[in-house]
Amino acid sequence: MAQGNCTPVTEFILLGLTDRQELKMPLFVIFFFIYLFTVVGNLGLILLIRVDARLHTPMYFFLSNLAFVDFCYSSVITPKMLGNFLYKQNTISFNACAAQLGCFLAFMTAECLLLASMAYDRYVAICNPLLYMVVMSPRICIQLVAAPYTYSFLVALFHAILTFRLTYGYSNIINHFYCDDMPLLRLTCSDTHSKQIWIFACAGIMFISSLLIVFVSYMYIISAILGMSSAEGRRKAFSTCGSHMVAVTIFYGTLIFMYLQPSSNHSLDTDKMASVFYTVIIPMLNPLIYSLRNKDVKDALSKVIIHQNQAFLVTLKK
Repeated sequence: MAQGNCTPVTEFILLGLTDRQELKMPLFVIFFFIYLFTVVGNLGLILLIRVDARLHTPMYFFLSNLAFVDFCYSSVITPKMLGNFLYKQNTISFNACAAQLGCFLAFMTAECLLLASMAYDRYVAICNPLLYMVVMSPRICIQLVAAPYTYSFLVALFHAILTFRLTYGYSNIINHFYCDDMPLLRLTCSDTHSKQIWIFACAGIMFISSLLIVFVSYMYIISAILGMSSAEGRRKAFSTCGSHMVAVTIFYGTLIFMYLQPSSNHSLDTDKMASVFYTVIIPMLNPLIYSLRNKDVKDALSKVIIHQNQAFLVTLKK
């Protein structure tokens, strides 16, 4: 459609996950408790790592940052999605939509790159254990976290500016539960060819580079583990890396399905389901994956619970 036929929009309407009224309240309850668990799980994991001195290691430094990113990008999306279930028409202003898109892209990209940093950390821990604390010094750890944050912020800012410089007015109804590039591009009167190329190029470069780091790291890790003479050592090494591999497989698999397929194959309904998985479900799953499969985290949690119970009993005796 020509730009001359477009009336500039000041707000968008988010259609949400469903328009069936009988499903909205049950879905609200389900996603409310998922979000509550996400908040408690991720913030609890950060607090646990902070208060237990045994968890003050590079591995848990990266894990606390991953939990922070999970909490943030779930919080960018889920509260607005919950509003879709309560209101007949859920609107979002033009500027708020731009901010939501930018924040979501920033935290999603940061998570992708943090998972690569965590793979490198595991590589050093297993393949060079004697040099681990030297190689993964506090300065290096901060750099491996600061670089993903900086890069993701710049990329998100670039894409948000590129998307919202387009002319909108063909429609202001977004067939999604949050502001995302794909459904937004269907509403613009402008030519989106260059924008789609940038989406594919940036997503491709980020996924391929980070996946390559993960793949190469784990090739060396698996080779080192298989070369261990001790069965107990192999078990501990696989246990240490297992949580990270589960998180990587779930996260990257969903994003590759979402963003690296041709635009002609995109179905917005299918994209909604994939989006629910990586914006709502994965941030809830990560604390479970890392706590249930990690003995140190379970021991630290047990210690905190026992300490709190003892404090409670002392208070009752008083």
